[in-house]
Order: sequence, then C-alpha cells, then structure tokens
Amino acid sequence: MTTSSASVPLDSIDLSDLEFWAGPRDVREATFATLRDTPGLVHFDERVIEDSPFPPGAGYYALTRHEDIWAVSRNASLFCSGQGSNIGDLPQEMNEFFGSMINMDDPKHFRLRSIVSKGFTPKEVNRVEELVVAKAKVIIERIQTEFPDKTCDFVEHIAAALPLEIICDMMGIPADDYSKIFGWTNTILGVGDPEFVTSYDDLMTHSLEMFTYAQALGEDRRANPQDDITSVMMAAEVDGEQLTAQEFGSFFILLVVAGNETTRNAISHGLKALTDNPDQRELLFGDYEAHSKTAMEEIVRYATPVIHFRRTATADTEIAGTPIKAGEKVVMFYNSGNRDERVFDDPDRFDVTRPLQPAQVGFGAGGPHFCLGANLARREMTVMFDEIRRELPSLRISGEPEYLQSNFINGIKRMQCEWD
Repeated sequence: MTTSSASVPLDSIDLSDLEFWAGPRDVREATFATLRDTPGLVHFDERVIEDSPFPPGAGYYALTRHEDIWAVSRNASLFCSGQGSNIGDLPQEMNEFFGSMINMDDPKHFRLRSIVSKGFTPKEVNRVEELVVAKAKVIIERIQTEFPDKTCDFVEHIAAALPLEIICDMMGIPADDYSKIFGWTNTILGVGDPEFVTSYDDLMTHSLEMFTYAQALGEDRRANPQDDITSVMMAAEVDGEQLTAQEFGSFFILLVVAGNETTRNAISHGLKALTDNPDQRELLFGDYEAHSKTAMEEIVRYATPVIHFRRTATADTEIAGTPIKAGEKVVMFYNSGNRDERVFDDPDRFDVTRPLQPAQVGFGAGGPHFCLGANLARREMTVMFDEIRRELPSLRISGEPEYLQSNFINGIKRMQCEWD
C-alpha cells in the first residue's frame, strides 16, 4: 500500500467553505489525504445557504477513513439518520420532505423501505433491462443524427439522458415532462452553485412544485393503475398499510433526484476517466465481458458521485480515539474513504481491473441505508458504456469539465465530447 503525504496544512482546512469545493481537484485530494493521516477526527464549524431561516448547527466531525465510514454506516442504532442526513439542521418534517426514508430510522424507515422496495425487486429491475438497452441505443443514434459536426455536450445529451429517461419511464412520467423533471433535480442538488440555487426561497419553490407533481401522479396511479413502478408502489402493502400520497411525494423527490443525478455523474466521470487513461479504455473495450463488472465499481469509486452523508450519535461513544457525545454529528466523506491508501492500493490510479474487495463506498457503506437503486445504476452504466463501445468506440471527452459547485454532489454540469 502507498501512504499519502500531508501536503496541506491542517490548520488551513475548512470543509464547510464552498470556495474549497470550487477549487482545484488536486488540492481537494491532498486536503483529504491530510485529514486521513491526522490522528483522531477533526471538527468543523457549519455554514448555511444564504437567507436560510435556519441557523448553523454546532458543527460536525469529518469521517475521512474507510474504516470509520464503514463502522458508522453499519451501526444505525448508535449513529442515526432520523435527525438529518445532510449537514445542516432542519425540522424533522422538512428532513422527511426532502429526503424521505434516508432521513428516517426504524421502525419508520423499515416500513417505508419495505413498501417502496416492491418497485425495485430483481423482477422489476429485470423488467426494465430491455428498456435500458433500447434507450441507450436510441441516445447514441440520436446524437449522431442531431450533431453532424461530431461534437456535443456529453452530460446533457448522453450521460443525463439515459438515467433521466429510464427513471421517468419506469415511474410513468410522460416524455413531455422530462425537461421539467431535469430542471427540478438540478435545482434540488445544485445548492451552493449560483447557477442553480440563488436563495432558500428558490429551493423551496422548486421543491414544492416537484412534490405537488408527485402527489398528483401517485393519486392518479392509485385510482388508475398502469404498468409502472408508481402503480406498484402505490398498491403495495406492508402490514396492511400503503403509501400515502404525501409519503410518495417525498419519496419521488428522493428517487428521481438520486436516480437521475448520481448515475449521470458516474457516467460523465467514467468517460472522462476512460479518455484520460487510454490504456484502461483499451483494456475495458477489448474484453468488456471480463472487465465490465470491476470497471463499473471502479468508476463509482473513482468518481464518488455522492460526496457525503451525515449521521448523529445517539449515545456517548468514540471513533478513532475521539470522544463523540450523544447528539453530535459525524459526516461520512465517501470521496475520501474511496481514496484511502490504507485500503486501496495506489488509490489515485484509475484501474478497471481493481478487485471488488475491499468494497468501494460510493453507494454507501452498507447498513439499512445502502442505496436502493445501486443495481439499477450499475446496469445503466454497464449498458451505456457497452453501447458506446459497440456503436461509437471513438467517443471521447474533448473539453474540460465544468464542475458543479457543491460539497454534496461531485457533479459535472457540462463537458464537450467528440467522435470520428
């Protein structure tokens, strides 16, 4: 294993400063290397979005090592989600409005996850297999027709198009509403980036629009079921209970946002990594069947689309020798855990043959909140890169990424590609 050198002074680090997240990527990686190599845990103060009615909280401890993230994620009784999974404190009804079951603990979490998981059984995911393949094929054919100069924005026209169209189709959302959904998801996950969210009021306005749309969709499918997972979820029962329209509205926000943004960013970062590492591209495309499984996990590890989630201690405890009091926050920085030199050999190297164990934490690190849509995301990525390999093997990134300014989503807003 290699060991990082602490090249960024500890006293200069502020993970709550949005300017840090807009800064150079190599500085970001060096910063987290410093934190990983610092004994114990480091505590940071909080900041809030401009004009937020909620004051900053008491701060948080940053979990940057794979071992600590793994332990906290799998101990939901000691480190709860019910007080919020993002850094800032909100009233619990707002936590559940924005995050649905990711901001709940058992038994509430178990009940809701048991109901909505009916839409994500292997049978339901297998049912969309042909749809994923067909959509990927149409997208690659479409760009060749619409862009005769052989260049386009990879994010908008390829990476975002597949997961957006798949999740909308699965949920029974008409094609005319795709752009509306796309805009809402950009706003909700664009907090911190002035292009998408300029105020707390903007965030709430777009969120309520999406929630209202979802409620109407759920109520319609309960009354008029169709062949989509919205109908499956609205009809599902656990112990005689069904989803309320309000619960579906909040879950819809979680599902559509997570199902669109995270996968599109994994695909975007993936092609960038394959373009920057032509030897790995040749290896993957030369024997896709042999390497696709490890390659998709490596893309998620290397990119880590979701940067962090928070937990709150329910009792006094200790992590890495640092005392944690009941009520204090810990934030799992998955991006750092996925570059931990103690776990991954040469972690800054992109390697499509990297073994599946030890496991990357880009979908979470296990426990009750492990990503419900992980298998769907893996399938979408696998199919898209296979379609590129077969139909447009020269497709490559030709411009520098324009990154989302965010400490939550490792997003790429725009990135030009070209092909021969």
